Amino acid sequence: MLPAPARPGMSRDEIDTPALLLDLDAFEFNLDALDASLAGRNVRVRPHAKSHKCPAIARRQIARGAVGVCCQKVSEAEALVDGGIANVLVSNEVVGATKLARLARLARRAKMLVLADDAENVRALQKAAEEAGVELEVLVELDVGAGRCGVAPGEPAAALAGLIVAQGNLRFGGIHAYQGGAQHLRTVAEREHAIAKATTLVRETLAALRDKGIAVPVVTGAGTGTYPIEASGGVYGEIQPGSYVFMDADYGRNLDGEGRPVATFRQSLFILATVMSRPSPTRAIVDVGLKAHSVDSGMPVVADIPGATYVRASDEHGVVELEPGTDLPLGTKIRLIPGHCDPTVNLYDWLVCTRSGRVEDVWPVSARGAFY
Repeated sequence: MLPAPARPGMSRDEIDTPALLLDLDAFEFNLDALDASLAGRNVRVRPHAKSHKCPAIARRQIARGAVGVCCQKVSEAEALVDGGIANVLVSNEVVGATKLARLARLARRAKMLVLADDAENVRALQKAAEEAGVELEVLVELDVGAGRCGVAPGEPAAALAGLIVAQGNLRFGGIHAYQGGAQHLRTVAEREHAIAKATTLVRETLAALRDKGIAVPVVTGAGTGTYPIEASGGVYGEIQPGSYVFMDADYGRNLDGEGRPVATFRQSLFILATVMSRPSPTRAIVDVGLKAHSVDSGMPVVADIPGATYVRASDEHGVVELEPGTDLPLGTKIRLIPGHCDPTVNLYDWLVCTRSGRVEDVWPVSARGAFY
């Protein structure tokens, strides 16, 4: 881990760059906004930590009532448990003896949950849990339209749940039904249609489980783009939004029912960049290139400067086009909104937490690079 690019008390202009900034006022607003949006609904929250990879954030989410967190990899779970998180769902399949042994060892220190979509994997989970002398909670993952992992809904899912119930060291934890492809559908109608299809498949599976006499502790899923739909549908008992704490340029393109950008949450995550070259009056070069942000959802957006557009990147450089008359002197610090927050956060060791333009704290991104 590299030294932090800032210390508490510094002004924003003193922060070394590139740096990942967290606007604490906006971040705390987002925590409050999620709670407010769920008022009166009997739905518990299990935020997804793959977005932030930061135990300091996970602890704040749990302090506000979250039952635990999700993550995607065993190494992420290890970092979270090391950071004091006692309830972690690895919302993914874990395959291979080494990973399974690590997962089982974690269950000695925290409540561990994991997904399965294959009978062979269920048996391997049982073997690892038995050897470690622990219990693992296993949820059946459904393919509800994303075309990624997941067993077919209905009878195939119920049969897999029955196999989990039959294992001595496994406990059936419920149904995992996450429609990741729906999160960035732009209109409310598109998102509602996708989640309606997913919910129909969940209901089909619940009926098959009832026929087998298998109780379902919870149906869990949903992300930042669709969680209001799942939370109000009467089927999902738990939601897993992750990006809501940060937001990004891609989520900023989602529309509400009036055709305007969804405004439930504020942009709290930024990349701080320095203007390192001014080769022409209409072009500035910043020190944030491909190694400092993800471009799978497009280039970052320049915040606060209407006449500036980040147009392309190379390894260590970003090219910003300027409208005539836009003043951006050499050495100026500017904020960029990443296109996709999750993979961008994974590039940084530290979150520099600011309030009113001054550094208040620095939080380690403890699970940075934890993809195994």
